[in-house]
Amino acid sequence: MECAGRGRGRRSRCSGPPSRRCSRCGAVSYCSLSHQVSHWSVHKEECERLQQQMKLADAINDFPFTFSREATVDVFDKVENRCSFLEKQGIHRLGMWICECYCGGSVASSDHSRLLEGWNLSSVSCPCRGPLSPIWKQLSSWKDYYEWRCIPLYSPVALLLHWPLTLYWVIQLAAGRSLIPELSDQLCIHYLGPDKELFQLAVFGELHALFPGVKVHMDLVGPDIPKCRDGEIIELDGYAPCDETNCLCKSSEENLRLCASTGKPSAVTLMLHAGYYHDRYRDVTKGSFPDLIIAPNAGVAAYTSWLPTIELIKEIEVPAVFSDYCEEACYLAASCISTVTSSPPKIPIQLNPFRQPLAVEDGALLLPCYSNCFLFGM
Repeated sequence: MECAGRGRGRRSRCSGPPSRRCSRCGAVSYCSLSHQVSHWSVHKEECERLQQQMKLADAINDFPFTFSREATVDVFDKVENRCSFLEKQGIHRLGMWICECYCGGSVASSDHSRLLEGWNLSSVSCPCRGPLSPIWKQLSSWKDYYEWRCIPLYSPVALLLHWPLTLYWVIQLAAGRSLIPELSDQLCIHYLGPDKELFQLAVFGELHALFPGVKVHMDLVGPDIPKCRDGEIIELDGYAPCDETNCLCKSSEENLRLCASTGKPSAVTLMLHAGYYHDRYRDVTKGSFPDLIIAPNAGVAAYTSWLPTIELIKEIEVPAVFSDYCEEACYLAASCISTVTSSPPKIPIQLNPFRQPLAVEDGALLLPCYSNCFLFGM
């Protein structure tokens, strides 16, 4: 957390840590009274809005897990950090979990073996096989999902499953507003700006369970995809495996059981494209046209490179949903997009029930921040 008034005026050097919080909104802090006063001309435009956002803190931090406090409030208060939390769960710097803390984030992006690694958890604690029953109702919370998949609430799998579950929720929202047609037997998604997901692609195997009988194809497009992986096709035939040698998830028969509930073949195919979406669009759409575009943790207001992509999405008239780490980031992103499109969001800014239940450390604001925390759509 930096002083919000840092860098303003000739005497801009901070006099100490930013321990002086705005008494009104509580979302920003300053190193001194002088920096707070000099920053007021800027902050007064956002203070009331941030104050309203801070009122949602308890709801944002609310999760059903046995580890919820350790992963949320304790991380914000620096009682815990992401590394210590993952260590307690026995998954620190292991397999797909390796990018979930700063010390593991330096893993080389060319390490293809990440794709083959599983949950590093017992079969009881992870969805390594197909569900015992089809989805009986629309899932609208982590508790719904864990009950359906018979996973105990002490399991940390939601930390990675927030990627496919956010995708599931976005599709429900878009279909509910008639932005996309009802699901048939195929679904094509353009997934923009993947980052750590590139080391966790196996979790998208859960789309077999979430969309049984549907052939899901995802084109992942972004500058963080290494050029050596451009054009790579990944077929996820089943679920990410557990760490038990004799579990049925290691059996090819288990993969054949994926479509048993519908009688239809199920498939999840991913294709990687290096570069920005507006530069790669023609290549990406040679095979198929997208039903939906999703941009997780997009940071639209922070990166000018989004402008030509937003203009392209407006031109092709494909529904697009963006998520970000906090409500303020979504507010700024939606404002930027509305300037380009001259229209408000078709899906208003809202809390994502399938946000990652592990707090982001050292955010720019004192707002609760989580991966895929809030979302909206154009």
